[in-house]
Amino acid sequence: MAHLFERFAQAVAGWAGRPPAFVVALLVVVFWGFSGPLFGFSDTWQLAINTGTTIVTFLMVFLIQNAQNRDAAAIQCKLDEIIRALDGGRNEFIGIEHLAEKDLIAIRDKLERESAQGASTLHEGVERLIERR
Repeated sequence: MAHLFERFAQAVAGWAGRPPAFVVALLVVVFWGFSGPLFGFSDTWQLAINTGTTIVTFLMVFLIQNAQNRDAAAIQCKLDEIIRALDGGRNEFIGIEHLAEKDLIAIRDKLERESAQGASTLHEGVERLIERR
């Protein structure tokens, strides 16, 4: 069952992010809008689009979240492999995505301090970004 859901979620999430999906959604809304006079712009007419969009949105949240979870796990695996393969890589970073947010912030802050100590000036591109603020 899980394999079937993953394949379905991947297919739907992939399709939903493409232009034809937007065109279909746009056509539904345009058709609904033009059907307003036919139904007298009634409460039922409005309820139809509200209910339809709510149901689609509710279901899409789970499908897209599933796709994002898989993508994030794949990226973590790839990053872990890069760390493992590098001679100077610190293997203790493998799996840190499982730490609490406060621990990740502490690691990030420590890495930023280490980086600042090793560099006398900021990279030219970083300096330009800071100036844009």
